Amino acid sequence: MMHTKEYYRKSLFQEKGNLRADQIERIEFLEKSLQKSFLKIALNYGYLSRRAWKKALIEEGVELYQFNFESLEAISNQEVVKTQLHWFLDCLVFPLKQTDDYLEVVLSDPSDSININNVEELLGQKVDKFHVAEDLDVLKALHITYGLDYLDKAIFRIYDSDRESCAIETFTKKQLIFIGAILILGASLFYFFPVGVAITFNLILNALLFLSISFKFLLTLYGSRMETSRKVSKAELDKVNDDELPIYTILLPVFKESEVIHKLVWNLRNLDYPLEKLDVKLLIEADDAMTYNAVKDMNFPCIFEPLIIPPAQPKTKPKACNYGLYFSKGKYLTIYDAEDIPDNNQLKLVTSLFKKIPDDYVVIQCALNYFNKKENLLTRLFTLEYSYWFDYMLPGLDNLDVPIPLGGTSNHFKFDKLMELGGWDGFNVTEDADLGLRAYAKSYKVTVLDSTTLEEANNDFFNWIRQRSRWIKGYMQTYLVHMRNPIKLLQKVGVKGFFGFQFFIGGTFFTFLVYPILLLFLIFMLILNTGLLDFLFFWTDYSVSQNILESIQLFFPDWLVIIAIFNFSVGNLMMIYVNMMAVFRRRSYTLILYALINPLYWLMHSISAYKGLIQLITKPFYWEKTNHGLTKSSKPSSI
Repeated sequence: MMHTKEYYRKSLFQEKGNLRADQIERIEFLEKSLQKSFLKIALNYGYLSRRAWKKALIEEGVELYQFNFESLEAISNQEVVKTQLHWFLDCLVFPLKQTDDYLEVVLSDPSDSININNVEELLGQKVDKFHVAEDLDVLKALHITYGLDYLDKAIFRIYDSDRESCAIETFTKKQLIFIGAILILGASLFYFFPVGVAITFNLILNALLFLSISFKFLLTLYGSRMETSRKVSKAELDKVNDDELPIYTILLPVFKESEVIHKLVWNLRNLDYPLEKLDVKLLIEADDAMTYNAVKDMNFPCIFEPLIIPPAQPKTKPKACNYGLYFSKGKYLTIYDAEDIPDNNQLKLVTSLFKKIPDDYVVIQCALNYFNKKENLLTRLFTLEYSYWFDYMLPGLDNLDVPIPLGGTSNHFKFDKLMELGGWDGFNVTEDADLGLRAYAKSYKVTVLDSTTLEEANNDFFNWIRQRSRWIKGYMQTYLVHMRNPIKLLQKVGVKGFFGFQFFIGGTFFTFLVYPILLLFLIFMLILNTGLLDFLFFWTDYSVSQNILESIQLFFPDWLVIIAIFNFSVGNLMMIYVNMMAVFRRRSYTLILYALINPLYWLMHSISAYKGLIQLITKPFYWEKTNHGLTKSSKPSSI
C-alpha cells in the first residue's frame, strides 16, 4: 500500500532522515525552481546522505529492489523514455515492464506521488506495481538502457563531423608513406655516405633540441612579465551579485577512485558559489564497482549528481566528459579531478573575466599546482615543473596569442561554444591539448587566469611514469592528428600559431625522445676523446686498434664534440634557470636548489616518452590509470 506524500515526508525525511522542517521547506522550494524530485534535491544538494536514506527505507520496512543489470530491456514505449530521459533521471523513476494492460516501475522515493502521476500520463496508463530502489541503481538502469544514443555521440561525434581531427586513426597512410620514405632515404644515404649522414643527423638533432629548449626559455621569460598581473581585481569580485550568477556545470570524471571521493565532497563544499546554481556531475563508469559502491555508501551529504556512463570503449576521460555534456545545464562548464582543491572563488573569478573579455574568448585556463609539494624529491620536482608551466609558459603563450594546450583540469568553457567544437576527442588521451588547438583553428581564443587549483603531486616513481607516458603519448597523438595536412593547418592557425604548435606540442615530446640519444652520443664522444676506448681494444693489434679508433673518430670530429658540449651545457642551464624562476611567484624558495636535479628529471621524462611511443603504436587509446590518494599529506602546503 502506498502511503500519502505527507506521511512519507514526515516519517522518512524528518523523523528517520533527521531533516529539519526548514530544510524540508527549502528542498520543496528548490524542487519547484529546479524541476527535480524532492529526493534528488535532498541527495545531491547536501541535505541527506545516501546511507541515511537507505537506512530510513529499511527502518520503514521497505524492501529494496535489486536490478539485474545484465538483462534489462527497454519498454514498448521506449521512444517516450528516450526523449524524456532527462525528466526520468530527475524524477528517479525507471519503467520496468509495460504491456497493454500492465505497468510496473521502479522508483527511489515512495512519497513522490506527483511524479508517479506524471509517469502515468507520459506512458498512457496507470501504474499497477512499483518497487523502491536506491537512486544510483535507478540512474544506472536508465543510463545503460536509454543513454546509448548519447554514448554514441560521446564517442564518435568528432569522428562523424570532422574525421581528420579525430585520433581514432593513429597514422594515416600518407604519414606512414612519408615516415617510410624518410627511413629508406636515410638508410640509403647512410650506406653511401655514412660519415656525412651521421654527422648531419647529429647536428640536426642538436639544433632542434636547442631550438626547442630556447623557445620554452624565452616563453618563460615572456610569461614572467605577467607575474604580478591580476585579471580580475578584488573590487570587481566584490561587486559580483549572487542572484545574477549563471548556472555553472562542474564535471568530475572518476575511475576507481573511491579513496578520494570523501575528499572531493569537502573540497566542493568550499566553493563560493550559490549551491542551487551549481550543476555538479560525478561521472562514474557503469563497470567501476569500486567508485559506484563508495558513492552508494557515503555517510554524509554530497553536492553532486552521479551520472552512470554505459560501458563502452575507449574507456577514456574525454569519452566520459562528452557523455556528461548531454546532461549539463550550465552556461559555463569546468572539469575538476577528484583530488582537486580549487580556489574557493574560482568560479566567480571566471564569470567576471568572461564578462570583461571579447566574445571570441571561449576557454579560460586556471593554474594548477600541488598541495603535497614537499612530500618527497619527486613531488618537489613535479611542483617546479608545474609552476613554470602554468605560471610562466602558458601566460607567455597567452601574450603571444598562439595555441594554448589546455591542462587536464580547471579549464572553464562557454558551454555553447564547447558543444559547437564537438566536445573532446574520445580517442585522444590528452584531449584538452587537442581541444585548445581546435578552438584556435576556429578563430576562438583561450586565455589564462591567475587562480589556482591544487592537486595531488605523484609521489611514486612508477605511478609518475604511468601518468607522464600517457600525457606524452597524447601530445604525439595530437601532433599526428593536426599534422595530417600541414598546409591546411598553416592556413587555419597562421604562421605564428603553426610554429608555436611545432615547438610547444611537437618540441615537447621530441625533446624527451632525443635527449637520451644525444646524451649517449656526448658520453661516447667524451670517452673517445679521452683515450678510454684504447682499453676496450687491448686485445687487438695496436695498428688494428688505431685504425678502428680513427674510423670511429671520423663520425665524431672535435668541432662536433664542442657543439654537443655547448648544447647540453647551455640547454640544461636554461632549463635549470627556468625551474629556479618557477619558485618566485609562489614564494616556494625552499625548492630552488632542487632545480639543479632537472637533468635527471628529464631522463625520467625520456623513459616515459619511449613508453608512450611504444603504446602509441601498440595500444594508442589505452588510458594509463594514475592512482590517486597515495599522498600522506592531509593539508595543502603553504604557497
